[in-house]
Amino acid sequence: MIGRHFSLILLPTNECNVACDYCFEDKTRDFLSLAELRIVTDKVLDHMERRAIDGLTIYWQGGEVMLLPPDWFVRAQAIIGEAAARRGKRVRHHLQSNMIGYTPAWKAIITEMFGNRVGTSMDFPNLYRRARGRPPEHYTRLWTRNIRAARDAGIHLGVIAIPNAATLELGAERFYSYFVDELGIDDFQVNTAFSGGTPTEAKRELLLDLDALSRFFVELADIWVERGRGRGIALGPFDELMNHFTGRMARLPCIWQQNCADEFVSIDARGQVAQCDCWVLSFPEYAFGNVFGPQTFTELLESSPARHRFHARPERLVQDDTCLSCDYLSICHGGCPVRAYAITGEFFVKDPYCELYKALFSRLEAHAAPRRTRHPLPVFTVA
Repeated sequence: MIGRHFSLILLPTNECNVACDYCFEDKTRDFLSLAELRIVTDKVLDHMERRAIDGLTIYWQGGEVMLLPPDWFVRAQAIIGEAAARRGKRVRHHLQSNMIGYTPAWKAIITEMFGNRVGTSMDFPNLYRRARGRPPEHYTRLWTRNIRAARDAGIHLGVIAIPNAATLELGAERFYSYFVDELGIDDFQVNTAFSGGTPTEAKRELLLDLDALSRFFVELADIWVERGRGRGIALGPFDELMNHFTGRMARLPCIWQQNCADEFVSIDARGQVAQCDCWVLSFPEYAFGNVFGPQTFTELLESSPARHRFHARPERLVQDDTCLSCDYLSICHGGCPVRAYAITGEFFVKDPYCELYKALFSRLEAHAAPRRTRHPLPVFTVA
């Protein structure tokens, strides 16, 4: 919602075809009908008109979006495109899928609607992602087969990975080699774990020692600078931090936004509205309201007490001396509110991964020093 652009994380289904041990979403069986999609589209476009916003980006997630058939997306694209054209609005679409349900039938709509790109996820080693009733190795085989088929069809893949205890034992070199050398992935991102939703043993196990995790991130950044950056390997968030510290335009992830409430919202298959997908199916007490209610979308956002808490968070964090005196406050802004809430149970506290972030910022700033020119304001993107 910054300036003349609006971002929407849309979950057309809350259901999933896998059962990962560390999933942060408390799933439901809901699917968004095309009639409901028309209502969501009209309400969002009404809001954009009221706020003189020209562009919309929709991040299609889940649940698992490929539980809906490709034909549903053909009709969804037409519904949204026609409604946007009538109002003179521009719309872009991004797709995030676990790729377990991918078949060649998806190729046409991925090309037409999603710019021939799909975001997906895989960890190395995979300990917690699993198809229902099957071991993680089965999931890894299915995923590897399908992403190779998609790549052979000319689809560009971006991969998100979450380190676990075994990742740290194997080390950054082995991790990097798996994605780049073994799988041939040239666009991937390493994320910290998020422990929202129903507590599980896997979620507790993923809260790793911060010193060890920081060393892993720093070593991975060194490997990427040495072996990947000059070869066109995109490894987030290191690549965008390097852009920032060398004075280029940077698209930093949403965890480091000044206030994510100014950037995007999420709507799930029931019409529940929350800050992002991490909130909408994990912490229903922080829902902003329901898009199918009598309010306009603008009224829903402006009247939500939960959303008011998001707007208040940056000022409250600045009152924390450790944030106010930090050299990287202008990049981090106190970090991700949902990570803070999930781990500590508190909202107005800084991200518990703070020390990791500072170690990473410092390392990439050092790598960037010989190349530095100037510092433009960073641009942010949904992680």
